[in-house]
Formats: sequence, C-alpha cells, structure tokens
Amino acid sequence: MAALLQEDVLSNGWFINDEAEFHTQLAVNNAKRLLPTLPNRDWIVDVKVAAAAVFDEGLFVEGERRQVREAVASVPRTTPAFLEWFEDLSTSGPGQGDPLFPWLSSFASLPQMKWFLSQEAAGEAGFDDLVALTQVRFPIRAKLEMARNYWDEMGRGQERGVHALLLADVVSGLDLTPRLDTTVWESLALANLMVALAANRRYAYQMIGALGVIEMTAPGRVQYVNAGLKRLGVATSTRAYFQLHAGLDVKHSQAWNKEVIGPLVDEYPDVAPAIAEGALMRLHAGARCFSRYRRHLGLDRHAIAACPAVDYDLEAA
Repeated sequence: MAALLQEDVLSNGWFINDEAEFHTQLAVNNAKRLLPTLPNRDWIVDVKVAAAAVFDEGLFVEGERRQVREAVASVPRTTPAFLEWFEDLSTSGPGQGDPLFPWLSSFASLPQMKWFLSQEAAGEAGFDDLVALTQVRFPIRAKLEMARNYWDEMGRGQERGVHALLLADVVSGLDLTPRLDTTVWESLALANLMVALAANRRYAYQMIGALGVIEMTAPGRVQYVNAGLKRLGVATSTRAYFQLHAGLDVKHSQAWNKEVIGPLVDEYPDVAPAIAEGALMRLHAGARCFSRYRRHLGLDRHAIAACPAVDYDLEAA
C-alpha cells in the first residue's frame, strides 16, 4: 500500500498550492528540527508533526529532482569527464552570469541592497552545519576535505573568524531584520532544499554536488556584492564576510572537486548522476531566487542592459 501511494503521488506530479505558505511552514519545522532541545512529554506529538513535514519535504525534493532529470541522464561517469562537466556549470549552469549582481554592484541603493541581503540572510541554511551533517560515514579522503572545509567555516578555532558570525556582523552592521514573513518563498525554498539534502541520507550524494557547486559559483557573486557595499560606503568590518568568501571559496572549490567529488566518482561511478542532480537543483533554486529578486527590485531590460560586467580586483576590494 505504501509503495502504491508513493508511486501514485509521484507519477501524478505532486504540486504545491501555495509556495509561500508551504515553504514558510517547512522553514519553521526545520528550525525546530535542528535545534538542540531536552526531552519533553509531548515528544510523540512532535514526532508525528515532524513525520508529516518530512513527507512533504520528500515530495518537494522529488519535484526538484524531476526538473533536472533530463539534464543528468547523460552525465559522464568517468572522473575526468565528469569533473569537466561539473566545472563547466560555473559558466553554463542555471543562474550563472545573472545581471542582478552587476546591477547590485553598480546601481543598487542602500535600501535595495539591504532588502536583497535580508532575503539572503533569511535563506541562509548554515554552511558549517550542512557540511557537518553531510560528512557522516563518507570515505576518509572525502571526510578529511569536508573537515578542512568545516574548520575554515569555524574560523580555524578563532571565534572572530567564524563565518556564521561574520554574516551576523553583516546583519547587525546594516541593521537588517530578516524574518520569515518578509522573505520571498524562493529564498526559503533554497534553504529548505539544502536542509532536506543534508538531513536525509538518501540524498547524501546530491548534497555533495550542491555544496560543491556553491563553493564553485559563489565567489563571483559575493565579489559583486562586496563591490556594491564598498560603493555605498559600508565599512570594511561589516563586509568582511563577502571579502573573505570572494577568495577563500575559490580554494575550497578546487579542493572539493579534487578531494571529494573526483575520488567518489572514481570509486563509485554510479553516484555521478546523483552528484550532478544536487548541483543542478541548487543552481536552479538559486536562479529562481535571482529572478524573483529582480522582479521585486523592478529591474527592467533597460536597467539590466546598463549593468557592466566587471571583473573586480579582489586585493583592492
């Protein structure tokens, strides 16, 4: 019966009636799900509520997988060819080269930049925790690279360098107020997707691809954001998070591809499509956010056409 129910639901194209309501509730559930707590008398009720949320979460992820199924059907399963395909996503993948970011760099006002950053902060799933959840039971070579990545996220043991706290400095320094009720559903869906991939071991290889593609594609975007904040007179201490990631993520990406993705595909070629799925799902979710942000900010074709695609000097920034 359960198998028949699953097949019926998935084959008939499950859909969400109200994306904002769905992803807001899922975000609330995820916040509770990951929060350390103590045992309580209502744990049975909590488990039932959580089980319903996990069911909905699974259907959401399967819907995202269906969108990329055709694109991953023919991905290479040999390491050099797969890495070439994967690395090409940095230019050809969904959302890459989106004109939103040159516009933020050159034209956005401070209120517009603050709105954008509030959306991004509210949709931040916590890269450090995602890596920690993902690394469980992976082969030692991949696990060691994830450990190095996590150590960097944790400021190499120095509180002042913890990346999550640097992001908190952005929020406090710009007086941002990220809240679920003022965040577009696309941003919440992105965070919900990442938590789903990390928290469910059936999506562990998809998460490897999703994390890898973040490291590979983020530097260019944060470079633009940092330049925009600098143009607007935001203090260096407030924008340190973006300065750091503009350079560090390049090194993380190279190491992730060499030490995590390459060895996994080498040893287990059949995981290549799953890694590709995760990368494409993450890129699609990001592109969906960028499109919504542009609509909210009223960026028409003329405004977009005026945006210069500048390669900024990271050292000078």
